[in-house]
Amino acid sequence: MAWAFLITAGLLEIGFTTAMRFAAGFTKLVPTLVFVLFAGLSFYFLERAAREIPLGTAYAVWTGIGAVGTVIVGAAFFGEPISLVRFIFIATLIGSIVGLRLVSGH
Repeated sequence: MAWAFLITAGLLEIGFTTAMRFAAGFTKLVPTLVFVLFAGLSFYFLERAAREIPLGTAYAVWTGIGAVGTVIVGAAFFGEPISLVRFIFIATLIGSIVGLRLVSGH
C-alpha cells in the first residue's frame, strides 16, 4: 500500500506544479486553491508512504515522478522542448526510480 501512496503523491505533485503554472504568482484564486489542495494531498500521501518506505527513497521517487510527469505535461500542453538529450536524461531518471523500487525491499 505504501507504494500506491507514493505513486499517488507523485501524481499529485504533477498536478500542483501544473496548477502553479496557471496561478500567476498566486494571484489567481482557482489555480492557487488547486495548487494548495494538490500540494497538501501530495505531502499527505508522501508522509503515509514514508511510514514504510525509507524516507530518502520515498523522497527521491516522489520528486522523480513529479519531475518526469511535469516535463511530459510541459511538452504535451505548453510546447516546451523535448530534445534527444533531454529524453535520455528523463529515461535515466525513470530507470533510477524503477531501480529504487527494485532495491527497496518493500
